[in-house]
Amino acid sequence: MPRKLPTRDELAVWREFTETTNVLRTRLAARLHDDAALSPGDYAVLLALSEAEGHRMRSSELAAHIEWERSRLSHHLGRMERRDLIRREETPGDNRGALVVLTAAGDTAFHAATVPHLRAVRELFVDALTPEQLAAAKEIAEALRKHLTR
Repeated sequence: MPRKLPTRDELAVWREFTETTNVLRTRLAARLHDDAALSPGDYAVLLALSEAEGHRMRSSELAAHIEWERSRLSHHLGRMERRDLIRREETPGDNRGALVVLTAAGDTAFHAATVPHLRAVRELFVDALTPEQLAAAKEIAEALRKHLTR
């Protein structure tokens, strides 16, 4: 039996949600680039490494943590390595993949980006919503995440 398609009203909500999310991501990405010369991908990698024990993670763990395919991460890490934001280290006797290590330059770039990025999140997202709308947004995001991870 075929599944029911979304109604016109449901599609209108879907389009508003996806289009607004795209505008928000685009604006946050532009601010991050203008403020810190980092992409959202750079920031995601640097954030994960800054929180990791010893500021290092296996590339496979990093890919899973930021929800990227390993090939996408590998190409991105190459670009970050050329900019001295991270370095990759082989682990002798362990063929489970390289360790990705936050460099001093990467740590400096991450910390320099954090306050401006959080300011942009406040200005572009938090300030646009009432406390009730923020709570509803959290509830919606949690419901979607739960549905998508089943």
